[in-house]
Amino acid sequence: MHFDFHIPTRIRFGRGRLDELGSVVAEFADSALLMTGRHAMKAAGFQERALASLRAAGVRGVVFDQISANPRSDEVDRALELARGLKVGAVVGMGGGSVLDSAKATAAAIHLGPVGPLVGTTLAADTPTLPMIAVPTTAGSGAEVTKGAILTDTARGFKSGIRGDAIFPRAALVDPALTNGLPRHVALESGFDALAHAIEGAVARRSTALNKNLSRQAVDLLSVRLREVADGRADAESWDALSLAALLGGINVATASTCLPHRLQQAMGRGARNEPSHGLGLAILYPAWLRAAYPYAPTAFDDLAAVLGDESIHQGVGRLLKDTGLDITLTAAGYAADDIAGFLANLSGNVDNDPITDIPRELIDEIYRNSL
Repeated sequence: MHFDFHIPTRIRFGRGRLDELGSVVAEFADSALLMTGRHAMKAAGFQERALASLRAAGVRGVVFDQISANPRSDEVDRALELARGLKVGAVVGMGGGSVLDSAKATAAAIHLGPVGPLVGTTLAADTPTLPMIAVPTTAGSGAEVTKGAILTDTARGFKSGIRGDAIFPRAALVDPALTNGLPRHVALESGFDALAHAIEGAVARRSTALNKNLSRQAVDLLSVRLREVADGRADAESWDALSLAALLGGINVATASTCLPHRLQQAMGRGARNEPSHGLGLAILYPAWLRAAYPYAPTAFDDLAAVLGDESIHQGVGRLLKDTGLDITLTAAGYAADDIAGFLANLSGNVDNDPITDIPRELIDEIYRNSL
């Protein structure tokens, strides 16, 4: 048995870790750009706690709080302008996957000019970047330990990733207390993203025995804890478990990567129209993909079905989608058959990691249509 497994991000996991932010950042720089979404971090008091921790460690903190739920290159360019103007030495991303990806893109693009042209490219490992510290506040994306940053280049109307080892955060502070009180739909949709990372990490061509073990643990945690969120029974133990599952999924993304559903969902961006979250988009596409992919990795899928307590992966995932209210269609999300041509035109990224071999364009079209 041979495999490579590399996670350069230092992880600190546990309640109260947010208050260690200043001491972590101070190892890299004496100033930092703190990137957040527009409202939630300030309203919850997390923004001020982060700034207080930075001040206590002698780090000058500057806030940029203009990141959207589906981040855009023009937002990151404004963050770049602020970071360069104030000559900050590090970037902190505090929020969900969109904020973390935006912060990773800002740190990576600091010496490379506007970020838009970088979307869809892979950066060399020795690309000079600012140190980036990730503080996730949702339990789903695992972006705190991954080497990709997904955003839309507004000039091209193109949503894809900036990827490469240069994108890895230097450190991740995973404080499950920051997920307490998440809106129910945000927690569930983020949680399905983590489930997708677990499933794809087990069936991907780059999957290893270690990835499969991480997948089993993550699926076991998510199948129980997401139902607790859906039923209004989630407690501190639930949020701790969800944060751990998301982290395990992120490690799988960093080491085994993802499969076709992630490429299909990224292609679903629709500009000014309201776009579903990444997790909800995956939930919509998953049943059709599972039907197409199962014959190519039946043993791995059956192993996960057993963890879910069902005879088949289709039943297990379908039951979880129903129990969490995520069993909707493209049509219910506001899409129509006419949108599929645009999805196909926007498709980007490598699909060779999917268990399906030699994926024909007709199959991709079929998965979209079967998701309507």
